[in-house]
Amino acid sequence: MGILTREIERAPCTVEISHKFESLHAHVRFNNGAVIYPGDEVTVQGPEIMAPFGEIVSEDREAIIVRASKLEQLWTRMTGDLEVMELCEFSFSEEVRL
Repeated sequence: MGILTREIERAPCTVEISHKFESLHAHVRFNNGAVIYPGDEVTVQGPEIMAPFGEIVSEDREAIIVRASKLEQLWTRMTGDLEVMELCEFSFSEEVRL
Protein backbone atom coordinates (compact mmCIF):
# COMPACT_ATOMS: atom_id res chain seq x y z
CA MET A 1 0.00 0.00 0.00
CA GLY A 2 1.41 3.38 -1.02
CA ILE A 3 1.32 6.65 0.85
CA LEU A 4 -1.74 7.86 -1.10
CA THR A 5 -3.48 4.66 -2.20
CA ARG A 6 -6.52 3.09 -0.55
CA GLU A 7 -7.48 -0.59 -0.56
CA ILE A 8 -10.97 -2.09 -0.49
CA GLU A 9 -11.70 -5.21 1.54
CA ARG A 10 -14.94 -7.19 1.88
CA ALA A 11 -15.75 -8.89 5.18
CA PRO A 12 -18.67 -11.01 6.39
CA CYS A 13 -20.18 -9.44 9.49
CA THR A 14 -22.96 -9.74 12.03
CA VAL A 15 -25.01 -6.64 12.84
CA GLU A 16 -26.79 -6.48 16.20
CA ILE A 17 -29.40 -3.80 16.88
CA SER A 18 -30.85 -3.42 20.40
CA HIS A 19 -33.92 -1.28 21.01
CA LYS A 20 -34.49 -1.95 24.70
CA PHE A 21 -35.08 0.47 27.57
CA GLU A 22 -31.84 -0.60 29.23
CA SER A 23 -29.72 -0.70 26.06
CA LEU A 24 -30.04 1.19 22.78
CA HIS A 25 -27.13 0.21 20.54
CA ALA A 26 -25.91 -1.03 17.17
CA HIS A 27 -22.80 -3.20 16.90
CA VAL A 28 -20.96 -4.72 13.95
CA ARG A 29 -18.75 -7.78 14.46
CA PHE A 30 -16.48 -8.88 11.62
CA ASN A 31 -16.76 -12.65 11.31
CA ASN A 32 -13.36 -13.02 9.59
CA GLY A 33 -11.41 -11.17 12.32
CA ALA A 34 -10.95 -7.95 10.31
CA VAL A 35 -9.68 -5.01 12.37
CA ILE A 36 -10.56 -1.35 11.75
CA TYR A 37 -7.76 1.22 12.01
CA PRO A 38 -7.89 5.03 12.31
CA GLY A 39 -9.18 6.59 9.09
CA ASP A 40 -10.78 3.41 7.71
CA GLU A 41 -14.37 3.63 6.44
CA VAL A 42 -16.92 0.83 6.86
CA THR A 43 -20.20 0.44 4.96
CA VAL A 44 -22.55 -2.44 5.82
CA GLN A 45 -24.45 -3.68 2.76
CA GLY A 46 -28.21 -4.31 2.70
CA PRO A 47 -31.44 -2.62 3.72
CA GLU A 48 -31.93 -0.73 6.98
CA ILE A 49 -32.43 -2.92 10.04
CA MET A 50 -35.27 -1.95 12.38
CA ALA A 51 -35.65 -3.52 15.83
CA PRO A 52 -39.07 -3.21 17.47
CA PHE A 53 -39.06 -1.72 20.97
CA GLY A 54 -38.00 -4.27 23.57
CA GLU A 55 -36.16 -6.51 21.11
CA ILE A 56 -32.66 -7.28 19.83
CA VAL A 57 -32.27 -8.08 16.12
CA SER A 58 -29.18 -9.79 14.70
CA GLU A 59 -28.45 -10.24 10.97
CA ASP A 60 -25.54 -11.52 8.92
CA ARG A 61 -24.36 -9.06 6.27
CA GLU A 62 -21.33 -8.10 4.21
CA ALA A 63 -19.25 -5.03 5.03
CA ILE A 64 -17.05 -3.07 2.66
CA ILE A 65 -13.95 -1.68 4.37
CA VAL A 66 -12.10 1.13 2.61
CA ARG A 67 -8.64 1.20 4.15
CA ALA A 68 -7.15 4.63 4.77
CA SER A 69 -3.94 5.50 2.96
CA LYS A 70 -0.77 5.91 5.06
CA LEU A 71 -1.17 9.70 4.82
CA GLU A 72 -4.82 9.53 5.97
CA GLN A 73 -3.85 7.27 8.89
CA LEU A 74 -1.18 9.74 9.99
CA TRP A 75 -3.56 12.71 9.68
CA THR A 76 -6.29 10.90 11.65
CA ARG A 77 -3.87 10.07 14.45
CA MET A 78 -2.58 13.66 14.58
CA THR A 79 -6.03 15.32 14.63
CA GLY A 80 -8.12 12.69 16.42
CA ASP A 81 -7.55 14.10 19.92
CA LEU A 82 -8.71 17.55 18.79
CA GLU A 83 -11.96 16.14 17.41
CA VAL A 84 -12.66 14.29 20.66
CA MET A 85 -12.18 17.53 22.58
CA GLU A 86 -14.84 19.19 20.38
CA LEU A 87 -17.31 16.57 21.60
CA CYS A 88 -16.50 17.54 25.20
CA GLU A 89 -17.46 21.20 24.75
CA PHE A 90 -20.70 21.40 26.69
CA SER A 91 -22.04 23.13 29.77
CA PHE A 92 -24.92 22.89 32.18
CA SER A 93 -26.80 25.86 33.56
CA GLU A 94 -30.09 26.51 35.26
CA GLU A 95 -30.91 29.40 32.95
CA VAL A 96 -33.71 28.99 30.48
CA ARG A 97 -32.75 30.39 27.07
CA LEU A 98 -35.40 31.33 24.56
